[in-house]
Amino acid sequence: MTLINSLVAYKGKSARIADIVASKFELVFADGSSLKVREKDFRFIHPEFTQINDECPLADFAVLADFQEETLSLQEITEWLFDEFSAQTAWCTCLLVEDGLRFYWQKDLVFVRPTAQVESVQAKRDSEKRAAESLAHCVDNLAKNTFDEQDEPYLKEIARVALNQSKTAKILSHIGVENSPDSAYQLLLKIKYFAPSFNPYPARFDIPKDEEIAVEVPSIERVDLTHLSSYAIDNEGSDDADDAISIEGEKLWVHVADVANIVPSGSDLDEYAQQRGSNFYLPDAIIHMLPTSLTAASALGASDKSDALSFSFEFDGKNINNIEVMQSVISVTNTTYEKVDEMLQVNSNADLTKIKAIGEAHKKFRDSSGSINLHLPNVDVKFVDGKASVAPQASSSSRDLVAEMMVMAGRTMAQFTSDNLIPVPYALQDEGDFSEEFLAKKDTLTLSESFLAIKNFKRSATSVKPLLHYGLGLPAYLRVTSPMRRYYDLLAHQQIVNFIADKPMLPVSRVKEIIGTVNMALASVGRVSRFSDDHFKYVFLMQNPQWTGTGVVVDIRGDKALFMMPEIGMMTQIKFKNLPKLDEEMQLQVSRVSLVDKSANFKVV
Repeated sequence: MTLINSLVAYKGKSARIADIVASKFELVFADGSSLKVREKDFRFIHPEFTQINDECPLADFAVLADFQEETLSLQEITEWLFDEFSAQTAWCTCLLVEDGLRFYWQKDLVFVRPTAQVESVQAKRDSEKRAAESLAHCVDNLAKNTFDEQDEPYLKEIARVALNQSKTAKILSHIGVENSPDSAYQLLLKIKYFAPSFNPYPARFDIPKDEEIAVEVPSIERVDLTHLSSYAIDNEGSDDADDAISIEGEKLWVHVADVANIVPSGSDLDEYAQQRGSNFYLPDAIIHMLPTSLTAASALGASDKSDALSFSFEFDGKNINNIEVMQSVISVTNTTYEKVDEMLQVNSNADLTKIKAIGEAHKKFRDSSGSINLHLPNVDVKFVDGKASVAPQASSSSRDLVAEMMVMAGRTMAQFTSDNLIPVPYALQDEGDFSEEFLAKKDTLTLSESFLAIKNFKRSATSVKPLLHYGLGLPAYLRVTSPMRRYYDLLAHQQIVNFIADKPMLPVSRVKEIIGTVNMALASVGRVSRFSDDHFKYVFLMQNPQWTGTGVVVDIRGDKALFMMPEIGMMTQIKFKNLPKLDEEMQLQVSRVSLVDKSANFKVV
């Protein structure tokens, strides 16, 4: 059979064989173009070429029921479908095979798909069609900065990119938006899928959420200290006190919730806490290091009697003496900073007045030992009932009293653990690079001097060695007063409790390993806390677009002045022709806020 003037298919197009030279076939296409190809490059359709088109008669697919999973020639399947084998009907069969729904090629033969396979292929095509229509619908909506319920699957994909839970969302490429967390977040803010109040940072850093886990409190023998007047001083409304203070003659007591009794070293709850490292205090939420059920079981003052790990010691103006440590039961009076301030003002509580005097003496000792507190302004950022607030942190005699008692407890237990060779995670800070001139006026620094001194401090660290804590002015320091909230405090408690109970303690090598693990968790805690605070500061400014407040010049950088705004705990740079002086105050007003860039601009008013 001669192949000249036959109908063939080449890459989906019909063609006529015009000539054969050696092993090359000259194909002529409908548009008059020609091409020389090898025989394996085209498919034979019909021996007689005629002008054909893609408009095909209805095929009788019912006949295929008798040929499921059989292989037929193109001519045979054409005759069954169209009752004749012409160039046109053969071409129509070729198109059906190329379509792939009911048939597919097996070399030059045609395989007839079984009905179930046809239905599966059709279902897949229908699904892909719906997906394409849905994608086009969402793309169109996003171009109009809107969305509807149908777009939800695509918006969830974008949200996963915005929250750093996925690298790509297909639709972002379709609309020309970069597959990055900030770009995705900006888009979702723009279309109002994310409200400005939504905090993306816990999810971006994969912070574990709270879990409800039942806890049991083991019953152990405790020293009865209920005769002491023990005060847990906290903010109004707080119900999770983890420390209390007492005085008995010259003996000071610091009582701390005995969390280690519920969370022993190596337990499942211990691993749970290690992964978190610390409570997250965010403006819109608290993410707890331990299950919230543990708070109810161990918070001081939650019941008439509270389990505690109690430290007693005496202070002679310089040294900590006569340290005792015991697992105790105490009776706690829960009170507030405001109420204690009132008592201290009128000396109506002899215990608290005496504790305050001892705390002041200890602070004086630390000052003489080189402690440095720059007293830079700090703010509390809150988001409650849809409203962001930023306010300077409160300071008062009662807060100073509690803070110094906690420092004394940390100094005391650093001394106790060091003397008894208990492996624990000490907090340390090497000596800073401060001039004698600076140290001579460290208690009377201006705001700019305090700010510029930050760079002279060495970074604080955690070590199994009881080394200097320069900023506190102490030879060694151990965090021990917040085992419900900070893992290093809990680890210290576990080791101390095992020591006094004559049980095995973790070796130094294991404590070092834990420090490495917890430091990684705490790095996320720090970043998420900072980013979340900044986020809600910007939300506050968006909710108060005319905000005006005092800015203090704390540094000069070229032709720009760096301002600190103590009221909101923020910094900004402003360009000047005539630069202001350090510590000069000016009124600043917000002029631009960006949640995505985590930035705000201010102007002088």
